[in-house]
Amino acid sequence: MIRGGTIPSPIAADSRIVEFSSRQFADVIVAVPVGRVDHHSAGELEAALSPLVAEASRSRGVLVLDFAGIEYISSVGLRVLMIAAKQLRASDAKIAVANLQPIVGEIFAISRFDRVLGVFPTVRGAIERFSASALEAFDAARAPTGQ
Repeated sequence: MIRGGTIPSPIAADSRIVEFSSRQFADVIVAVPVGRVDHHSAGELEAALSPLVAEASRSRGVLVLDFAGIEYISSVGLRVLMIAAKQLRASDAKIAVANLQPIVGEIFAISRFDRVLGVFPTVRGAIERFSASALEAFDAARAPTGQ
């Protein structure tokens, strides 16, 4: 028996976005969140996306979200994406999502979010759709070195 103090919920502990990184390729920003996006972590995703949405809006560029590491997204997470999409579209910028895990792809399909955001099988495919210069930079960054 435990007295005093709080034991964090295992669901809450596991539902945080454990990592978020981004990289710019010409006029395309690629953001890579990892983890679950639910009511525990949606604010964290929103805070991480905010400066990227602002930058893509300012430059009228593209924000590509690489969701390979997102194992689940709730309606609260979808709301974060909807707000970001509205902000980007208001400034003639674009947003796309790539590398959806099967369960996340199913959630996008059921909610019809695949019709709201551009959904691509790969980050490269999303970049190719929007920017030749970003594709060149992306491919160069992925090229093997020291041949």
